[in-house]
Amino acid sequence: MYNSYGNPPGMQMPPTGQMPSGHPQPGQFDNPFYGAGSGLIRTGLGAYGERFLGSSSEFMQSNINRYLSNPQYYFHVNDQYVRNKLKVILFPFLHRGHWTRISEPVGGRLSYKPPIFDINAPDLYIPFMAFGSFIILAGFTLGFMGKFSPEAINLQFTRGLIGWALQTVILKGLVYLMGGGEVPLLDLVAYGGYLFAGLSLAVVSRLLSAYSYYVMMPWMSLCMGVFLVRTMKRVLFTEMRSSERHSSRQHYFLLFLAIAQFPLFFWLGNIGA
Repeated sequence: MYNSYGNPPGMQMPPTGQMPSGHPQPGQFDNPFYGAGSGLIRTGLGAYGERFLGSSSEFMQSNINRYLSNPQYYFHVNDQYVRNKLKVILFPFLHRGHWTRISEPVGGRLSYKPPIFDINAPDLYIPFMAFGSFIILAGFTLGFMGKFSPEAINLQFTRGLIGWALQTVILKGLVYLMGGGEVPLLDLVAYGGYLFAGLSLAVVSRLLSAYSYYVMMPWMSLCMGVFLVRTMKRVLFTEMRSSERHSSRQHYFLLFLAIAQFPLFFWLGNIGA
């Protein structure tokens, strides 16, 4: 007798779904090109990934160095540098030396010496210390006026940050409009933060005498304007073509920079208003 498949009884049948075939299919281990192809794919993807990540890291590193520079550079100062730098900021008319920065070759390219070796180099130590001093002096002023409160100090702190950012934006816009090269952002932040040195001195005069405050505030505004004009002339004219160095448009922009210090100083110095 035959079963339902038409085969004699006792004959073994293949499992369901696996019908006999005259040409068995080769597996992945029977294909001599399987391992080589997958290896080539993995090697190619690995090389592409390394190339992509390497180019991305180089791009990020170049942009960080281009716009932010090395933050440690701006804190390489000593006591002598701080004293001399404050003299240049507060009394720029008395500075008889040059305003250009000292350069040196580093790694096959031209770099600038840190502040400890160059009085004209920007730093962030003086701006941060001057900003903190300004906030402390503002607290004393509010106390003498009977208006001291955490909210008032917070308002003065926020106003100081806004003023610092506004000064940096003005400098950045000036560099862009005058066609200067790419100046590191931290350089502009440092130049913008120097205003708190003169502002702190003006607030001290206000604590001593109200009349001296109205003399010191315009004087510090004028000194900061002269300092920034001479500094930005050095920054811009060393990176621009000689044919563009003495255009009237640049003089107008520099004049605007100097004049803008007066309302900015009086706005930040109007403590308790």
